[in-house]
Amino acid sequence: MSQTENDQDRSTADIAVTDLTQTDAMAELARLADALAQANTAYHRDDDPAMTDAAYDALKQRNAAIEARFPDLKRDDSPSDQIGAVVADGFGKVQHAVRMLSLGNAFSDDDVVDFDQRVRKYLGLSADQPLRYTAEPKIDGLSLSLRYENGELVQAATRGDGAVGENVTANARTITDIPQQLTDAPDVLEVRGEVYMSHADFAALNERQAEKGAKTFANPRNAAAGSLRQLDAQITAARPLRFFAYAWGEVSEPLSDTQSGAIARLAALGFVTNPLTVTCDTPEAMIAHYQGIEVQRATLGYDIDGVVYKVDDLALQQRLGFRSTTPRWAIAHKFPAELAWTKLTGIDIQVGRTGALSPVARLVPVNVGGVMVSNATLHNEDYIAGRGGDGQPIREGRDIRIGDWVQVYRAGDVIPKIKDVDLARRPADAAPYVFPDTCPQCDSPAIREDGDAVRRCTGGLICPAQAVERLKHFVSRAAFDIEGLGAKQVEQFYADGWIKTPVDIFQLRTRYGQGLQQLKNREGWGAKSADNLFAAIDDKRKIPLHRLIFALGIRHVGESSAALLANHYGSWAAFAAAMAEADIGSGPAWDELVSIDGVGAVMATSLITTMQNPAEANSIAALVAELDVQDAAKVASDSPVSGLTVVFTGTLERMTRAEAKARAESLGAKVAGSVSAKTDILVAGPGAGSKAAKAEALGIRTMDEDGWLALINGA
Repeated sequence: MSQTENDQDRSTADIAVTDLTQTDAMAELARLADALAQANTAYHRDDDPAMTDAAYDALKQRNAAIEARFPDLKRDDSPSDQIGAVVADGFGKVQHAVRMLSLGNAFSDDDVVDFDQRVRKYLGLSADQPLRYTAEPKIDGLSLSLRYENGELVQAATRGDGAVGENVTANARTITDIPQQLTDAPDVLEVRGEVYMSHADFAALNERQAEKGAKTFANPRNAAAGSLRQLDAQITAARPLRFFAYAWGEVSEPLSDTQSGAIARLAALGFVTNPLTVTCDTPEAMIAHYQGIEVQRATLGYDIDGVVYKVDDLALQQRLGFRSTTPRWAIAHKFPAELAWTKLTGIDIQVGRTGALSPVARLVPVNVGGVMVSNATLHNEDYIAGRGGDGQPIREGRDIRIGDWVQVYRAGDVIPKIKDVDLARRPADAAPYVFPDTCPQCDSPAIREDGDAVRRCTGGLICPAQAVERLKHFVSRAAFDIEGLGAKQVEQFYADGWIKTPVDIFQLRTRYGQGLQQLKNREGWGAKSADNLFAAIDDKRKIPLHRLIFALGIRHVGESSAALLANHYGSWAAFAAAMAEADIGSGPAWDELVSIDGVGAVMATSLITTMQNPAEANSIAALVAELDVQDAAKVASDSPVSGLTVVFTGTLERMTRAEAKARAESLGAKVAGSVSAKTDILVAGPGAGSKAAKAEALGIRTMDEDGWLALINGA
């Protein structure tokens, strides 16, 4: 990692995810990992939250968005893979037989509709086929898992980090809502739910605490968590804790074949379940229930922060399975985040690596959900003008002007956004904002291509902003990751004329005979640190193919795409030759490129255009001459399809396309989207058309779905 990742002039938290450079993203992920780890510890272990739920959700969503855009930058300690916090000293540790996972979040009605569509797509269900969900209040308390063996409560554990929790069995036995014995229960039953405290009990507890001169609690959730996690169970017994059951972990026999049936079974066994839990047959019904609960929220007598939707059919839950830390079959529809009004004092234009002009609102600082906000993304010129991506009005057509009072929110993304404008407070002299049609950095024309929401500088490498951002991208963690050459050094060296293009980095020592002498005289540098930099540069001459492709900064090519290209072509020579031979839109090289699953016409066009541009091609060739590019690693697998390229076409009847692709890739196969001479197997279901004909003409091995399943059976 570069020594100056966190030493940038501007805060990465102020940059929209779409505008982050590789270096920005790396620094931002480090910042988010630290902030979320501290928040998890404060919330789950110390029962003393350091931020609001809305602020936490926003940080988590931003982290996920950055990881989606830069998958190769995902950290080993990624918050996306973290659940809760490590257990505190003083409690025994309990290994959960079944991990206690967290839920993905929805922040709008559209998110709920998208969730339903994702589930249906994965399962292969059409919009008119029945699909039932449960909807239940999301209790704001402390997660607890209760293990019963032969009807006896033998263990209670907090969530902890999802895999290991704290043993709070003695404390849990003091909660009246938790049965000590069960009749007619499975031999092994782990019941999961939420420990909470009612508003009335919380007020009474704080009053008693104040009378004794003891610590009072900030909210019922803190009080419940602090009470359950007492080392002295007698203190817990004196606290008015309650428990709602809503799920289960390990069971020796099924509770039911549906989520709703299982909850009814838990109620019959003596557990308290939430009476507001219902089943819904459509997203509209789920949203209506959410709205009804939101209206009742203030009168429920306990804290909730949203509604949880779950696929009701447990067999479908099993098919949908899990991501790393969240189930595909459930989502939490969170209540809205806080809003705040403040004044917009200016609009700045930032220029990104690909020339994108991104407007940023400068605001009078305002507290939004516990966080001071002074900047907000404005997306693009249409957003400022009051138009959406489809050309239709947003904010009822109200534009955004300097001097306006604007409503700011932080739902779903830590980057603050502007929700609305107060026209009644608009200054009389406020003029419509005129988006620049020239680059603020190099004065080159900034054009907006048809179908593109973003205006881009046409200056290319003559634009200092683009050149510097491309160099920052080149040395970022998922690219060359040169120790000691971070964002700040790139800016300094570019300004001094030491580096203008990537190849200059690897020629520093030879191009500057006195380079070491010059560098060691810089403030903050000495002879040893300068020598270390040159050594670090030399150390990175040996580079994996996928890192080099990504480092080139070609538009539309991210880390995952670079990996797809590297795995497909295998070597730099093969990749470069294919790009040199390809004609946009037709020909064998084009057909092969777009056949790679995940590579479309837009990316393919960008690749070919860049690699065949004479200036770019010469620059890349000079760079590669300085490097030892490593071929892509071979897939190590003994499966019958390892290393083969597979295409699925037609209708699959025993699995969805997503399931088939995931299974093939897990066995080491490459899944392509179209047939080419490189295809090894075509799996053709009913309705197979041109792909089947092309495969036959090319003599490609073709089989039906049953043949495919027989081939991979047991693999």
